[in-house]
Amino acid sequence: MDKQYTKITSSGVSAPLKVRRGHFATNHAHTNYFLDVTTLKTRASEAHDIASALSSMYLYGTVIDTIVCVEGTEVIGAYLAEELTESGFLNTNAHKTIYVVTPEYNSNSQVIFRDNLRHAVEGKHVLILGGTICTGKTVNRIMEAILYYGGTLAGISAIFSSLSQIHGMPVLSVFGRKDLPDYSFAEYHECPLCKAGQRLDGLVNAFGVSLL
Repeated sequence: MDKQYTKITSSGVSAPLKVRRGHFATNHAHTNYFLDVTTLKTRASEAHDIASALSSMYLYGTVIDTIVCVEGTEVIGAYLAEELTESGFLNTNAHKTIYVVTPEYNSNSQVIFRDNLRHAVEGKHVLILGGTICTGKTVNRIMEAILYYGGTLAGISAIFSSLSQIHGMPVLSVFGRKDLPDYSFAEYHECPLCKAGQRLDGLVNAFGVSLL
């Protein structure tokens, strides 16, 4: 691994999170870390580890019919659905299984679910699964879409979250500020790193980083 990356660990999971300190721009903010969740999302053993940790955070009695996967978390979502089903979590689906779906974005960047997927959201208890939650703006758009399509929000989960709640809904994450206490983000015009004259190290989105 690049020496500029550090591995951090968290209780309840063996897979580490790789982080790189610097000055990075996301779609919504500037941050002082790039969080590399690539292998956590794509390597089966690590994705399963993350899913197991997330499933243990939910209490029996929580109804989950559908997992909406954001930022390439489909592998984790599939394992999480399996974990929740085997643990006996309640759902209202006819076949007593959990849907795992991915939202689509139209040309105006609005979140949509095509007609063939609406049944997985409408009237369902929906869990949002994200990669990294920084400002919460992406999750907020997903929440609005779920409500628009007639779903009920059952929870929000992520590999890493800097937020403990979004609009009163708790965010359950494997990694957080407890593991990376100096993690910070700011709006572009308020970024302390920009004001200090520190150049950007890279551009970050859900696919990864492009170093400058």
